Amino acid sequence: MSELVTGEAVALELRPAKLPSRALALVIDLAVAWGVYLGVTIGIVASTASLDDAAAAAVAVASFLLILVGIPIAVETLSHGRSLGKLACGLRVVRDDGGPIRFRHALVRGAMGVVEILMTFGVVACIASLVSARGRRLGDVFAGTLVVRERVPAGRAAFVPPPPPWLAGRFAGADLSAVPEELWLSIRQYLTRMGQLDPQVGLAVAGRLAGELAARTGASVPPDVPPAAYLAAVVHERQTRDAQRAFGGAAEAFGAAGAMGASGATGADGASGAADASGAVGGDVAGGGVVGGGQPSWPAPGRAPQPHSPAAASPVGPPGGGEAPAAPATGFVPPA
Repeated sequence: MSELVTGEAVALELRPAKLPSRALALVIDLAVAWGVYLGVTIGIVASTASLDDAAAAAVAVASFLLILVGIPIAVETLSHGRSLGKLACGLRVVRDDGGPIRFRHALVRGAMGVVEILMTFGVVACIASLVSARGRRLGDVFAGTLVVRERVPAGRAAFVPPPPPWLAGRFAGADLSAVPEELWLSIRQYLTRMGQLDPQVGLAVAGRLAGELAARTGASVPPDVPPAAYLAAVVHERQTRDAQRAFGGAAEAFGAAGAMGASGATGADGASGAADASGAVGGDVAGGGVVGGGQPSWPAPGRAPQPHSPAAASPVGPPGGGEAPAAPATGFVPPA
């Protein structure tokens, strides 16, 4: 697993693909590409029989570059890193920071692939992948990309908790353009692991990240909002905006409904009822509880988290249900 201390709100713990799965995906891609290339070549030879040798050679080179280089580059660009072989093997090409690749990344990978795959029959690519700690070939190194596994066990997938319902849409006017990807990824890593941290350490990390995020967005942390809830609300806002750009206006209603449904039933005071719906609370994390399944139980707005200490417990009366004994007299009489 590749640990990136840098959330689109898209992924963080990248799982680099192993050499066997990458080799299988490459074999599938090359088999399809060479099949298309041979079919096109036969058609070109039949249609250019009347051309001289120089023209026929030019057409052959052009078809080679188009089919074995140009089309794979176009497929990776349009599919955001998924060729036919990678789709069959559950792989995807992503940037080093976990984001989707663009044309320049696919172009560099395709150009280097001519040398390390086609001209050397994949020997250079295999050696580079074995030497690299993350299994990257030379095209990945120069393009700044990484081939990762998309098919992971559902139980091990990172879960970013939704914000409390009373924070949904509260930061809709925040400017998120100045937030770097490294900070997004750090926030996402914290939100997915905050249930594993010591409460005091988690509170300190959440406060630091919330301060950095507030400085970048201009949306200060409200005094009645825990830092972790603030981070979850802003990350949810970014995810909602990304979904709107990708899928249109229908994503807004879907995102809001998902946040409300995932946070649990809402009580009469507007607080999230996730703790009631999910079971016993496992501990405090940056002002909210974490239930057994990892779902945070955010406190209601303006309500401080209740400490779990003996001093905070309600007094216990004497055995038998009688009244508590009165305090001993001190002889002090207040002035009239």
